Amino acid sequence: MPKISSDTLWEQAAAEVHSREAEGGEEDGGETVSERTVFLMGSKSGGKTSILLRCLDRDEPSKPTLALEYTFGRRARGHNIPKDIAHLWELGGGTSLSDLVQIPITAVGIRSLSVILILDLSKPNTLWGTMEKLLQAAQHQLEKVSSQTQQAQKHQTPAYSAARVLPKDYPDRELISPFPVPLLIIGSKHDIFQEFDSDKRKVVCKTLRFVAHYYAASLIFTSIKTENLMSKTKSFFSHLAFGLDRGKTVSLDSSKPLVIAAGSDSFNQIGSPHSTDVDITSLHAKNPKDLWKKVYERVFPQENTSEQREVKDPAKDPQYSEPQIDAMRAQKDQELELYKRNAAKSWKGLELET
Repeated sequence: MPKISSDTLWEQAAAEVHSREAEGGEEDGGETVSERTVFLMGSKSGGKTSILLRCLDRDEPSKPTLALEYTFGRRARGHNIPKDIAHLWELGGGTSLSDLVQIPITAVGIRSLSVILILDLSKPNTLWGTMEKLLQAAQHQLEKVSSQTQQAQKHQTPAYSAARVLPKDYPDRELISPFPVPLLIIGSKHDIFQEFDSDKRKVVCKTLRFVAHYYAASLIFTSIKTENLMSKTKSFFSHLAFGLDRGKTVSLDSSKPLVIAAGSDSFNQIGSPHSTDVDITSLHAKNPKDLWKKVYERVFPQENTSEQREVKDPAKDPQYSEPQIDAMRAQKDQELELYKRNAAKSWKGLELET
């Protein structure tokens, strides 16, 4: 009996592509197509789609992301050379649809996967909760996939190492916990954030610097209204999507937009949590990250992000309303209810006759 594969059609197709690439392509002068995957997630209505479209140089209006959406980007490397391809997944709904991380994070694509977390700086009272839940969901799926990959390679020559290896001279290498794949944290809506009180800006900046360094991630603040910031953001995006140089600009000043490539910061430069009105000694923290969380939440009490799951059926979500389609849907729903009632009466009649 032939063995039935549990892989999806997408996974089988991708595996076939990787297999052919591994054999060495004689076509196109021996050049193979470089394929990478970038998974974007973050704050609800935080500007993920707008940022992605600008990074791809697409002049089109952004629309609310419905659940999980896929697109791709291509970049030419030269004449008669295949274009590099970036598979781009965007998770909508903030934290409410975090279960969907299992779709873009698979064993086939993990080798070339990067994650971008976009956080709305204008809403600091949901920032930590959003960041924590989405990173935990992605990390759990990455560890699950890595474990499955290692199990599958036990009797094979290992082709992939699940651990992300940092250079030996990486700052605080022994004190941090690198995210399993390259991670970029983008703080969006900096144009609104820069109007915040100076002390509150410092709390957000220092906290995000700590989190980014702890995960060995890059961090950049941006605004789609500022061309210079979007140009820097595009450089960081293109580094993940196409392997391009992201530039050497570094900005650690909380009075300016942060621009910090992974490995450019350190705990010594970040310092202790900014706690003007908080007595750190009174906080019972389990570890450094928990301490930063407690200080941050004292300044910005977090709203319950789980409440964002108020609309489970996207067809009933007002942000996706289509008057003509909704009217037809309502009519069909009424017809269905009428059919159900008539069918129920018919069955009751049959039961009485017997």
